[in-house]
Amino acid sequence: MTTITEIVLPGRVEPRGLVLNRRELPPAGAGQALVAVEATGVSFAEQQMRRGKYFDQPPFPFVPGYDLVGTVVETGEGVDEALRGRRVAAMTKIGGWSSHVVLDAADLVPVPDGLDPAEAETFVVNGITAWQMLHRTAKVRAGQTILVHGANGGVGSTLVQLARAAGVRVLGTASARNFEAVCALGALPVDYRGDVPGQVRAVAPGGVDAVFDHVGGPGIVDSFRLLAPGGTLVAYGTASTKVHEGNSRLPVLKLFARLLWWRLLPNRRRAHFYNIWAGKRNLARFRARLAEDLGAVFALAARGELRAQVAARFPLAEAGKALELAESHTVTGKVVLVP
Repeated sequence: MTTITEIVLPGRVEPRGLVLNRRELPPAGAGQALVAVEATGVSFAEQQMRRGKYFDQPPFPFVPGYDLVGTVVETGEGVDEALRGRRVAAMTKIGGWSSHVVLDAADLVPVPDGLDPAEAETFVVNGITAWQMLHRTAKVRAGQTILVHGANGGVGSTLVQLARAAGVRVLGTASARNFEAVCALGALPVDYRGDVPGQVRAVAPGGVDAVFDHVGGPGIVDSFRLLAPGGTLVAYGTASTKVHEGNSRLPVLKLFARLLWWRLLPNRRRAHFYNIWAGKRNLARFRARLAEDLGAVFALAARGELRAQVAARFPLAEAGKALELAESHTVTGKVVLVP
């Protein structure tokens, strides 16, 4: 048994309402590995979960934590013992805000030597999401122009860099105070508080080839209208509704319906909802694709072609402060917990 420290989300609470808990963790079972967590992220999912607004979150109480990077310290029956001592990354959806976790060994992705754990952590969910939306869903090509909403955020900043690495021109929405950071990533900043369609049309009169929208709500209509013929809208969230009361599934279902309607129209434009967990029914294929895509992102980072955006690092015990900062919209990149 291993004594672990974890952060529990007890219910719909403010960030300071998170609970520090200690308990005994059973050893790794067959096909599993015990991972000592070195870094775990504070993502938009946790911001929604604390409000009870994440689409398929478990009932309270539970341990949040969508992804992590750590070192394997113990392997269960049937797992190659050579895995011990290796640094790995994993998507967990929940449970990552802990000092140790037990995971299926098949879900672990090797992290290249030389990558800082906190920096590598910023590329797990953010990197997979950005890579798959860019290359698997929108299938962008060099020379095209795209619009990234929230270009200074965790996914957005990764999207901008991956697109620039692929030879794509990027327009990125942000607040004026984050324009310098967006420019440093290689994007042309667009003030999201202003006339976004007007600013985009001034640069791309014929529309853009893809829009990546995590905001949802009424603004999704503008995102679709900004597409050039043959363009693709990739929606991957409903951030604009995170503080709204009511059924947490309703905004997502409304978005699904709208995207489906647009897909059925003969308008020479495509609309998709991206879900990182799609295809998990074919678990072997899902794991292989995840490892391939995250491996590609890690390779770019290891070569220095992708720069980690670590907004701040907090000890696990200060998860509440970390969540407050992540929700403040004042930072570029991802807030990371370092157990």
